[in-house]
Amino acid sequence: MNDMIQKAQRHFAELVRTQMERSEKMKSAQEWLDYRTLEPLIIGFCWGDGIGPIISQETERVLNTILQDDIASGRIEFRTIAGLTIENRARQLKAIPDDVLQELKACHVILKAPTTTPEKGGPYPNIESANVAMRRELDLFANVRPVKIPQEGIDWMFFRENTEGEYVLGSKGFAASDDVAFDFKVITRPGAERIIRMAFDYARKNNIDSVTVVTKANVIKTTDGLFLEVAEQVARDFPEIKWEGWYIDIMTAKLIDPKRRTQFRVIVMPNLYGDILTDEAAEMQGGVGTAGSANIGKRYAMFEAIHGSAPRMIAEGRGQYADPSSLIKAAGMMLNHIGYVEQADKLQKALEICTQFEKKITITGRDTGVTGREFCDYILETMVASDLDEKYRSYIL
Repeated sequence: MNDMIQKAQRHFAELVRTQMERSEKMKSAQEWLDYRTLEPLIIGFCWGDGIGPIISQETERVLNTILQDDIASGRIEFRTIAGLTIENRARQLKAIPDDVLQELKACHVILKAPTTTPEKGGPYPNIESANVAMRRELDLFANVRPVKIPQEGIDWMFFRENTEGEYVLGSKGFAASDDVAFDFKVITRPGAERIIRMAFDYARKNNIDSVTVVTKANVIKTTDGLFLEVAEQVARDFPEIKWEGWYIDIMTAKLIDPKRRTQFRVIVMPNLYGDILTDEAAEMQGGVGTAGSANIGKRYAMFEAIHGSAPRMIAEGRGQYADPSSLIKAAGMMLNHIGYVEQADKLQKALEICTQFEKKITITGRDTGVTGREFCDYILETMVASDLDEKYRSYIL
């Protein structure tokens, strides 16, 4: 037993050392990348696994329509990054192979379809999630997910910390014996501050007067307690914005409470809680297949669908019926981030009309609905229609 305790001490000491080094590195100032100064602005396209290539083709059609002039002029350049497949990652036993990481770093923003994350006992080596690795390697500290259901008065913006919590150490656990296993959670002051400040900045810029901070600080006292402490400190710089702390368990309940949920607007939380809440919120919007996500850092940004690669759909021959809405929505978030605000607004309105209001055709993931290609055609036709704004106003008023 003493040998195992000493081994655990060495293991934990190494975790402490690396996380303290990471915390110090975060303190060094880095300027935000100004996309207006870039020519060409390079968009990396990772087609992913399973249904990824299928929904990527449809999303690329949308972007080619929206950006055709800037692509033709050389202002925008697409690069396909083919090596982020589960086969290549498993072959090299790396979440992101070194050559693929260099390709990613040569881009300014990345649009990523779902990638398969192996699990213990599955057909692939149990390597780390490509998402977790990309967020760490590119320092994509903010996972930003909007959920909007106008007819129910829901307009939420979630800020999920992306590089800390349980996930950053998810592959660094320790089995002390066959009967006792440990995993670890880390929160740093600079890591908590930058995500919380980003949420308050968003609220201020969008004239929103409240921010909700979600933790389990009554039980997870040290790490979640630090996150809550930092929130209180950051809030002093935003006196016009009121804030309140909620615990993750009751917050999951209140999101489905019709009397309370419309009062939430900007919600910020550590990594795991953000994963839980945003999937719950996406399901209310129409399912995780309808939701996109932004992963933002100061130098890089990655935009993705929040669902998985759906290998069962491929195995059952249903890939053509995969819904491209989530990745198209992520593309709209990317457009907004790089300065194509008007184009992003048109795309968002078209998506809401097609998926929430008009619903001339439906996509079900099976032959009971239309194919992803047919649904993308519907979105494109709606987006370029001359009466788009008028039609959208008629639905939300």
